[in-house]
Amino acid sequence: MPQTIELGAPHAAGQAPPCLVVIFGGAGDLSHRKLLPALYNLSVDRGLPERIAIVAFSLEELDDERYRQWARGGIEKFSRRPLDAAQWQKFAPLLHFVRGRFDQAADFQTLKARLDELDKAVGAGGNRVFYFAIPPGFIDACCEGLGGAGMIRRPEERGAFTRVVVEKPIGHDLQSAAEINSRLARYFHESQTFRIDHYLGKETVENLMVLRFANAIFEPLWNARFIDHVQVTVAESEGVGTRAAYYEQAGALRDMVQSHLLQVLTMIAMEPPRTTEADAVRDAKLEVLRSLRAPDAEEVARWVVRGQYGEGLVDGDKVKAYRAEEHVAPDSTVETFVALKCYLENWRWAGVPFYLRTGKRLPKRASEIAIQFNSVPRVLYNAKAHPPLEANRLTIRIQPDEGLSVHIISKVPGAQLRLAPVKVDFHYLAASPEAYETLLRDVMLGDQTLFMRRDTVEAAWRFIQHILDAWEGAPSEPYLYAAGSWGPVESALMIAADGRAWRTL
Repeated sequence: MPQTIELGAPHAAGQAPPCLVVIFGGAGDLSHRKLLPALYNLSVDRGLPERIAIVAFSLEELDDERYRQWARGGIEKFSRRPLDAAQWQKFAPLLHFVRGRFDQAADFQTLKARLDELDKAVGAGGNRVFYFAIPPGFIDACCEGLGGAGMIRRPEERGAFTRVVVEKPIGHDLQSAAEINSRLARYFHESQTFRIDHYLGKETVENLMVLRFANAIFEPLWNARFIDHVQVTVAESEGVGTRAAYYEQAGALRDMVQSHLLQVLTMIAMEPPRTTEADAVRDAKLEVLRSLRAPDAEEVARWVVRGQYGEGLVDGDKVKAYRAEEHVAPDSTVETFVALKCYLENWRWAGVPFYLRTGKRLPKRASEIAIQFNSVPRVLYNAKAHPPLEANRLTIRIQPDEGLSVHIISKVPGAQLRLAPVKVDFHYLAASPEAYETLLRDVMLGDQTLFMRRDTVEAAWRFIQHILDAWEGAPSEPYLYAAGSWGPVESALMIAADGRAWRTL
């Protein structure tokens, strides 16, 4: 049986220290669908601290018992594993509720008193994790409330720790992102701040570094000499659903490209970091974002395609157009699909195009990275091949079927010399933890490796800002595409102009 090797540098290793986890917006949709199921699964897997309490702070009319019943409903519906009665009996007493408003100082004093009481009962040693599961507009008020109530301990103060978790989006453009970061910095040191992008907690995304830097067969080929281009696709079959009000303010570029896709790009393209420590990894990611070529308005027009879904069929069911969704303006020009080409201006990747695309109401829910290697020369087996032999490809599946495959050319068995592509496939055998499980545990451990640093967030926005400015300077309607298709035809034309084509997932 193969031996499992444990790294000396502790990423998500060891027992998390005692703490109180306080969720602002603890009775909201994110908590119901993601945070509470993740915390429950961590409890089942013994990934929580031995001494912990989880406190929701929100405006709803709830008490501890009613909150626990509400949480149970979310776990039953959204947990990756069925709720187990015995495990629930262990987890439920950890949950508590404090009713309060984010802009009322008196409510923060009530929260402080409850936390002090729970800290003594649990033995958390004053350690606090504050999770902002709230819209960005409330961040300043919550920071001010925590600071005014004396609940923020600076890192230079020895003893207990204070950490804050901030959900994306961090702003809606470069200026607003910088403002949010500046407000956070008034209350929390960068070492205390965990900007969460759940995509970075996915097992396959994490495995990208291992794939590259723990396997000698890949890294020598990972450059412009051997790679023709890279495709990153994040496809969603669902529409905007209950997020329409948010989506009307964001759109696919801000919601997906600025965060998820650019962060995956950094993992693909980064240089080997000095160590696996958090800042060494994040330094390497930052250099990728700084190397992105800033497109001018003319390049944005040629390299970036905006789309919006219309009526169509998804899984055989007729679905309505984006403009017909509830809380969407009937003349909305918000994009639900983006495809773009970008370049990294550094030695490793000079001249290699990276094609990124994401969209809603596409044929299936699937995310993958495709590394397309250069074609073999038109000699020997490829001299008279019609069509020419397919180029080798490494495909990394992020969801739903996590794993990777290598596409090579092989001889078809038989007397005749016939060649055909063959896929060598690897699947994760065990169910992976949900991304929020990994990330919440890392917060409690104090490991910032998978979290975005301030300079990284702003570097990503700096690239996106060029596209936003070009769109604002030349307003246009997004191209319509039928729900259930792979996006507008203009997306296919954009990549076809380079003699390439999007993969069909």
